[in-house]
Amino acid sequence: MIEKAKQRLIFALDVDAFEEAERWVGVLHEKVGIFKVGKQLFTRCGPDIVRMIRSRGGDVFLDLKYHDIPNTVAMAGLEAARLGVRIFNVHALGGLEMMKAAATALDRDFPRGTPGRPLLLAVTILTSSSEQTLRDVGIERPVDEMVPRLARLALEAGLDGVVASPREVEAIRKACGRDFLIVTPGVRPADASLDDQKRVMTPAEAIIAGADYLVIGRPISAAADPMAAAGKILSEMAQALE
Repeated sequence: MIEKAKQRLIFALDVDAFEEAERWVGVLHEKVGIFKVGKQLFTRCGPDIVRMIRSRGGDVFLDLKYHDIPNTVAMAGLEAARLGVRIFNVHALGGLEMMKAAATALDRDFPRGTPGRPLLLAVTILTSSSEQTLRDVGIERPVDEMVPRLARLALEAGLDGVVASPREVEAIRKACGRDFLIVTPGVRPADASLDDQKRVMTPAEAIIAGADYLVIGRPISAAADPMAAAGKILSEMAQALE
């Protein structure tokens, strides 16, 4: 179960330099199956950061949250796929047409079931967002209504799954079924600080709730012993998977 848990653990490479990212990949590759590359690191280092992780045997979640006109997002998604990433994402708030364009382009060049086809996910509502955040931008409906609504839209568009808070996993499962993938940030061991996350669960709680992949960053990187922290998280995930 530890190996299965490893393939479900995504480490957030929230650093600003190639060398620092390379160090973390070297330290954690035995404990982590997928490394998340976000906007800061990718803007600083470009595709070379993806190539480095893959050369070390790791998979990549390219977390750029594409949100633009449909053709632009579709073409950007194809470039992500050609880089060999395991997962990439778009913003569900970009709408049905945009998500369909991304899924159609990916299915055309990387048919489902073929080796190397990445998973295409939609971001629902960011885990740093609260009810007030949504009201500030004119969305009057609550988070617990918006998340499954956006997940159903992603499913209709042909995406593989969504990125959502672990607290919305149950609602997404009811709306989209068991085969729809859910990647959950906002996961914190019980003894870790919340940082800027608002809607969180422990790793075991998230797995039991039905999450497929967990994104964890600072509880590992800020630990006195990151390898031990990652190992503890893996053990908790493995027990929950059993």
